[in-house]
Amino acid sequence: MRVWLIAVGRSRPGPARDLFEEYKGRITWPFTLREVECRKRVEGDELKRLEAQLLLEAIPPGATLVALDERGKALPSEAFARQVGTWRDGGLADLAFIIGGADGLAEEVRRRASLLIAFGPMTWPHMMVRGMLAEQLYRAQQILAGHPYHRV
Repeated sequence: MRVWLIAVGRSRPGPARDLFEEYKGRITWPFTLREVECRKRVEGDELKRLEAQLLLEAIPPGATLVALDERGKALPSEAFARQVGTWRDGGLADLAFIIGGADGLAEEVRRRASLLIAFGPMTWPHMMVRGMLAEQLYRAQQILAGHPYHRV
């Protein structure tokens, strides 16, 4: 199974990128980051529409899509790992995660997703969410392998 992270914005050197790179390096599944960015100076719904177009175009053909969205489900790590394991064991070739821009995801991206997840009700910086997602993917990998990394 190949894992993709498709995110709005370009990461810059610093602690948030270091966190992402640390956990990305621990994941044994092939993991690719695709960054997209709207170059036009627009705001609001028009920006969300253009970002949605860029995000949807970056999804590998046939990939199962998981969108990180404030209105998504806050899953316990074990439930997240079970879902990832179900996809992996079912022969899924590509699993793509989407992180939108500061204004959130357009409805067409949310509708395209097989699963909407949230990291709780708080708002997190988008660059930090990348690291949090990479850690949860690593944690899922370790849970599925029966490794003691995950403790409750």
